[in-house]
Amino acid sequence: MVEQLLGQLARWHDGVISEVIITHNVPENGVNMGRLKCDFLVTELHNPRRMGFGANHNQAFRHCRSSHFCVLNPDIELLGPGVWRALLDASGDNPQACVYPPLMNVDGSKQDSEREVPTLSSLWRRHALRRQENRVDWVSAAFWLLPSDLFSRMGGFDEGYFMYCEDADFCLRLQLAGGELQKAGPPVVHEAARSSRRQPQRFVWHVNSLLRLWRQPVLNEYLRWTGALQGQRT
Repeated sequence: MVEQLLGQLARWHDGVISEVIITHNVPENGVNMGRLKCDFLVTELHNPRRMGFGANHNQAFRHCRSSHFCVLNPDIELLGPGVWRALLDASGDNPQACVYPPLMNVDGSKQDSEREVPTLSSLWRRHALRRQENRVDWVSAAFWLLPSDLFSRMGGFDEGYFMYCEDADFCLRLQLAGGELQKAGPPVVHEAARSSRRQPQRFVWHVNSLLRLWRQPVLNEYLRWTGALQGQRT
């Protein structure tokens, strides 16, 4: 999966990628670079122990030497050129934004990667009532691009989340700090596993992450802030 994505990056990097940092979170062989021709540097990090999603990306960021930092899942599939240039142009126009492309499922349908803040009521509407979410409070961190200094100012991901909700937490903090979420560019495919529904350990991580988010001041601050904004519009 990683080698497939690297091959796509090598073909369609639009001349803007200077380095790709790959984190091997479990013991495994490195990427076979002999079959790949890349115009950018590839750095591989091998963890001695398993780390969480946020911790892995914070670690990768410490190796970042470019003006922009990209969070990119290995299960992303690029469909052609133009993505990187569009994201970088959008980021240049709005340097306080976390920019992301539209995500599609493998069948071509729109992926539900743009979500409302995960409160009990919004989760009930989403899962029990099957209602479509009509507000974007946070975006899945499958594919983000943002200025490196912005990621640094935000303190990166909260490593208290092992997996799940670290992207929601980051998006809420970003907007409270005056930043934005901005969709740009052509769509990409995200082969989302949804494995928390089938694997007990991942379900536990998901529940623990939700409980942590609900206990954090950022959630109430964000709800008060969005409530105040809504009041100003009415």
